[in-house]
Amino acid sequence: MSDAAIQDRAAGAIMGAFIGDALGLGPHWYYDLAVLRRDYGDWITTYTDPKPGRYHSDLKAGKLSQNGILLRLMLASLVKRGGYDEADFCRRMDEEIFPLLNGMPVNGPGGYTQQSIRDAWRKRVQQNLPWGQTGGQADTAEGIARTLALAVRYAFQPEELAAAISSNTRLTQIDDTVVTLTVAYGAVLGLLVQGHKLNRSLSGKLMRLSRAGKLPFHTVTHTDLQPPQADYPRKSGHFASPDALLTPSYVAAAAVDPDIRIEPAWKVSIVYGMTCAIYHQLPAAYHLTARFPDDFESAVLHAINGGGENQARAMLTGALVGAQVGLPGIPPRFLDGLDESETLQRLAMDLGANVGAAAAASSAGV
Repeated sequence: MSDAAIQDRAAGAIMGAFIGDALGLGPHWYYDLAVLRRDYGDWITTYTDPKPGRYHSDLKAGKLSQNGILLRLMLASLVKRGGYDEADFCRRMDEEIFPLLNGMPVNGPGGYTQQSIRDAWRKRVQQNLPWGQTGGQADTAEGIARTLALAVRYAFQPEELAAAISSNTRLTQIDDTVVTLTVAYGAVLGLLVQGHKLNRSLSGKLMRLSRAGKLPFHTVTHTDLQPPQADYPRKSGHFASPDALLTPSYVAAAAVDPDIRIEPAWKVSIVYGMTCAIYHQLPAAYHLTARFPDDFESAVLHAINGGGENQARAMLTGALVGAQVGLPGIPPRFLDGLDESETLQRLAMDLGANVGAAAAASSAGV
């Protein structure tokens, strides 16, 4: 694959995430779909203003929520440092984000601060704990929202991808299942940036990387799932099982199975769960990505119109489909309506150039 194609995929993933986040700003967290339809009509098609008294109500259509702002912070650090520099990321959090928080939910950049960030703020600011002792038990997808940039940056370096995502996630979320699922999503996104598709074959590719020692997932069974011949001790730093790597292809197979239909597609939110939990978010994002592999608009709009935690669902879906279609495959109207779009696209393309350089070095055996 050419450097230009890699850069387009990388930038498509990043911009897809920003777009998904901004699309959710207005209709965020409507769990009563009748109220969502009352406030925004039968089908949301673009960026919208939040309604008075609801989440993000001080912001205007096209703006980023705090998840998007943290993704931009991560992106700026990656581009400036040429790769993941945890000290630089933490310094930026200390200087650019935490001074704007007060520990309350409806506060801070983006108009709302998620629990994992509030918990980290309390430990870091109020308790004066060092980074590394700031993680909490939130079971949400905030870690993915910022570490997806790490997945893009290290798309051709799976060992570095897993290490960086795991380390950064643990700064705010330490539950092993959450970290496992976050790294698995990053591994999926990395393969899509390489040019693979989210389909029934993708999990097999992830499993081969795991067995080769390039992804830190403990595996004991053979490829054909025959009984293991020996009990291999789990290596230090490895996740307990590879099941998080198998989920994407199970979901993808169901998404294209003519005997399994979710109609309309936005009802993935009802099938897989409307809440914020990462184990509800990921199956819905994987489903929409597999169902609309070449249709960015349909994927993100079905994510948004499903209600509930539609902002995270659209952000995760936008990154995955954006990686499959590349930046040229994203309808211009979504880029044009996004606040600070030119700045964000420049950062995304700069990161994409780093990805292309890493791919070239990898193919050359450097």
